[in-house]
Amino acid sequence: MTYSFRTLLAAAAASVALTGTAQADDVTLRFLASHGGISAHELAQELGYFDGTGVRVENVGYAGGGPESLFALAAGSVDIGSAATSAVINSIASGNDFVAAYPTNGINDDVQSIFHVLEDSPIRSIEDIAGKTIAVNTLGAHLDYTVREALHSVGLPQNAANLVVVPGPQLEQVLRSGQVDISAFGYWQTTFEGAARSHGGLRTVFDDTDVLGEIAGGFTVLRRDWVDAHPEAARAFVEQSARALDYAREHPEETREIFARMLEERGENPEVAQYFAGYGVRPGGLAVDRDIQFWIDVLVREGALAEGQLAASDILLVTGDQNVTN
Repeated sequence: MTYSFRTLLAAAAASVALTGTAQADDVTLRFLASHGGISAHELAQELGYFDGTGVRVENVGYAGGGPESLFALAAGSVDIGSAATSAVINSIASGNDFVAAYPTNGINDDVQSIFHVLEDSPIRSIEDIAGKTIAVNTLGAHLDYTVREALHSVGLPQNAANLVVVPGPQLEQVLRSGQVDISAFGYWQTTFEGAARSHGGLRTVFDDTDVLGEIAGGFTVLRRDWVDAHPEAARAFVEQSARALDYAREHPEETREIFARMLEERGENPEVAQYFAGYGVRPGGLAVDRDIQFWIDVLVREGALAEGQLAASDILLVTGDQNVTN
């Protein structure tokens, strides 16, 4: 089943119709940025897509990873969260009433998380990562679960590798200095990965598409009570973020130029923008059942969820203008 990007909003009350073109109340949605990356809603604002909608987004700091973003959303410190699908499901299962707004990124042959070693490393396969130290941006999110799935796929214990948390800007440094055996660059860190690769001396052991196939990497999420209180704003937020995702796919060079300017304005290195590989999402920001169900099945297998506790439709509820294809 495929869900149109524009139907991923889940209004808490069935009586709220997210149709028509009524302007939203003036609202500001706070979010935490990611080092080296620009979210689709940031890009949408930069492109002027929110003009006239009553919606604006505001960066109130940085998140070290998806779980930190979700903690802030649950606490009411921000209005937009963004995390790997596994982390979103865990958070909802723990009692947070979140809904998936849009896929932040996808993983495919063009955009993926890459596990790099130094060129002369003896590590050459997934089997070889057992007992090794892997740098990831945070625990309990996409790279963590990708490592678990990789080990599971070759019959090794899911805790056979040692994961350490390293901020994105330092992933290359800790690998080249020998502090870790492997550095994992997430699908949202193609800027850092491209810069590291350009310096030479690195070799890829595997990427997440080898383990997971093509799938949404994560989702931007909203609190259900916020969507209920601001249905028009929620609709505008999703629709204009969708436009920005499509713009980035259709205008890659212009998007890199925008990224460079925005990163420089944030005091980050604008040079890494040239390595932005895209968001990797399907045209129109489409989400499919497997994007969610794959991770539900993994969490059931691991005992983190009970069989039948959650279904994809609990997270990707659709309403209003539906476009669903089996």
